[in-house]
Amino acid sequence: MSAVTVGGAGDAHPLQRTPWIRYRHSLWLLTTRDLKVRYSTSALGYLWSVLDPLVMAGIYWFVFTQVFERLVGTPPYIVFLLSALLPWMWFNGAVSDSTRAFLKDAKLVRSTKIPRTIWVNRIVLSKGIEFVLALPVLAVFAIAFGARVGWELVFFPLAVLLQAVLTVGVSLIVAPLVVFFRDLERAVKLILRFLFYASPIIYGVSNLPEELHVWAAFNPLSGIFGLYRAGFFPDELDWFNVVVSAAMSVALLAIGMLVFRGSVRQVLKEI
Repeated sequence: MSAVTVGGAGDAHPLQRTPWIRYRHSLWLLTTRDLKVRYSTSALGYLWSVLDPLVMAGIYWFVFTQVFERLVGTPPYIVFLLSALLPWMWFNGAVSDSTRAFLKDAKLVRSTKIPRTIWVNRIVLSKGIEFVLALPVLAVFAIAFGARVGWELVFFPLAVLLQAVLTVGVSLIVAPLVVFFRDLERAVKLILRFLFYASPIIYGVSNLPEELHVWAAFNPLSGIFGLYRAGFFPDELDWFNVVVSAAMSVALLAIGMLVFRGSVRQVLKEI
């Protein structure tokens, strides 16, 4: 097979074949494989990554604006919802799928020599790509409902970076532990369900009682979602929450790397 066919940075000049380039090349190949398999087996393909959060947002919008008098969020409420619901789908999907990161492809994990963190990071990356591909939906609703767009939108990439750090950290903790404690897979799904309502998605931190604001900051998603919403709802940006979220995200990433490195050999024996 020619170098062009195998292609990419991983097959560049020998002097360029650094471990990082090989890692990045393998990560991209596995990520694109996941996306192709996911979309090729579905008639609607990419649309499912848009329909899921859109239907959820539609339900909450209808309940809080048409059925009951809305006491949470900021108008336009559909934009308020989507600006946190779309990144939540990334976090929820990546952490949930990471519970089977090793069990699903056990033979490949055992037989390949590539760093085992790839089997977690490819899930986070593929879900992140789906999140990015769903962003046009947010843009369409922001335009259609006349949402304010301010300079704070420049914080959006920072939110993506912090969420990537947080999601990788949590996934690196969850993935190996599920191999030893299989019931943890169901426990993670229950925790994620609780975390959905404990996070400022259908409401904002500003809607909480004053005495709960400090506690809300220790949910790292609070500061991250505030950054996502800042471009449309500047009052949702709280730098104390952002700093706490950043610190907790980095700490969880460090813990995740320690847990992963300390357990990976036993994981390979278990699977």
